[in-house]
Amino acid sequence: MTDIHSLTAVELLSKYRSEELTPVEAVKALFERIEKYNPEINAFVTLNKNGALLQAEQASRVYKHQHPARPLEGIPVAIKDLTHTEGLRTTYGSPVFKDNIPDRNATIVQRLIDAGAIIMGKTNTPEFGYKATTDNPLFGPTRNPWNMEKAAGGSSGGSAAAVAAGFVPIAEGSDGGGSIRIPAALCGVYGFKPNYGRIPHDNHLDGVFGSHEPYLHFGTLSRSTLDAALMFDIIQGAADTDPFSLPALQESAYNALERVGKKHFKIGWTTDFGIYEIDAEVRSLFEAAVQKLESTGCVVTPLHINMKKTLPEYIHYFETLWTAGLAAGAGDLSEQHPDKLSKGFKEMVERGRKLSAVEFKSLEKYRSYLWHTLQDAFQTYDVIVSPTLAVTAFNYDLEGPGHINSKPIKTDSDWVMTQIYNLTGHPAMSIPIGFNHEHLPVGMQVSCRRLHDIDLLQFTKMAENVLQTETLTTLF
Repeated sequence: MTDIHSLTAVELLSKYRSEELTPVEAVKALFERIEKYNPEINAFVTLNKNGALLQAEQASRVYKHQHPARPLEGIPVAIKDLTHTEGLRTTYGSPVFKDNIPDRNATIVQRLIDAGAIIMGKTNTPEFGYKATTDNPLFGPTRNPWNMEKAAGGSSGGSAAAVAAGFVPIAEGSDGGGSIRIPAALCGVYGFKPNYGRIPHDNHLDGVFGSHEPYLHFGTLSRSTLDAALMFDIIQGAADTDPFSLPALQESAYNALERVGKKHFKIGWTTDFGIYEIDAEVRSLFEAAVQKLESTGCVVTPLHINMKKTLPEYIHYFETLWTAGLAAGAGDLSEQHPDKLSKGFKEMVERGRKLSAVEFKSLEKYRSYLWHTLQDAFQTYDVIVSPTLAVTAFNYDLEGPGHINSKPIKTDSDWVMTQIYNLTGHPAMSIPIGFNHEHLPVGMQVSCRRLHDIDLLQFTKMAENVLQTETLTTLF
């Protein structure tokens, strides 16, 4: 039988229904794999072994007695350690909350549970998700399963690494500046950030009105587009706890992928948004992927987006918006626990506190410009594609590379190309497209017009079929 750890969620469901495999067998096999490899990778920081096995036994009885199975009956999932799980430790990657046990599930978690998913545990994240790499004072760094000396990215690095390593087929992540797409690209998996509001963002009930500064999203990490659509169908739709949540789609994304979608997408592509320095190998692999897509009959056109800012200006702009939200959310933690917070986190909070309310509101002008610029582009193109990141994975103890093509960059930010879709809220996804000379994954970022999440998934499914990159689970 195929190794259980290499099976997608869709494949697991098929084997459950045919009684080739039971959820108990799957969960036990995955915990064995976690116990073997997680000490080095550090994807999971809290395991839910007893609870997961109990859920697996219940799911196994459903299939054994041929009772109606829920959509995710018996499917193991991982939950990021920023996301509330009732009765299961949620630390936010901070020593301040090392023993925190939430008394409620975030809606995304409750919907997964209600659909039959099995919560395997919580995955590593940087402290309060504040940066693009996964390392924190409580649990340390998460390493990239493709190369244990490399970084997994962040802030959903633990979830991306868990999926890449075959610990779970699907995982939850959150994304406020690329935190799903960044680790997806570095770990060679699919990272889907749906349209803003598509999944209720009600983790902290006292902060739901702050989820648009920048736009904060829950989303999926998986090893296939089909699995992303399967999970998306369950977690999307309005909730009374989120004032910005959107009504449920009337069409199943998963079913939309089973039928033939558009044959010839109109693709606008940019290697650098006119401002980024791109690693030469990343550029070459991205352009080769675009050529492959063009060979299928897609209409492929270079796209110029006038960002109106240099890269340093653009990064400063986003960081100003980001640090203001971070400071508001942190409250007086810096004063209450000065010795338990990382230096980087405290510095960001301090920067955010210096911004006046008028300065903060004035930031909306540039966001409006970007929104209208992309809206105009989507009048012509079905999707816009770019590299997800300017580089491949770097050493796990760094916050980024110091140079690209021998040119110095701002280490913690200038390689990240994902923030634009958190400023505008458009759906976006990172898909794997190949490997550099070190066999490190390269990702392509895909976005589409507002509310057209299903079109995005149809495109990525087509691209997945065309590009056919390998998954790590076949290698170890």
